[in-house]
Amino acid sequence: MSSAVQSLSFQDLIDAVESLPLDDQSMLVELINKRITEKRRAELVAEVHEARRAFKNGEVKRGTVEYLMKDLED
Repeated sequence: MSSAVQSLSFQDLIDAVESLPLDDQSMLVELINKRITEKRRAELVAEVHEARRAFKNGEVKRGTVEYLMKDLED
């Protein structure tokens, strides 16, 4: 990220976006939403990989809800 973008305050960024034509604002919203979705998907994939690794290595406890509640109380 360039230093010019890093020095913008959040309000400056909002003002800059609001100065764009509506079509450009809509395209920007779509682009940001797609990138957020991609990042969430990547985070979920990483969490699944970690969960599978932990399960494979026996680092995961299994049991019923009652067992979990009892374990949390101890």
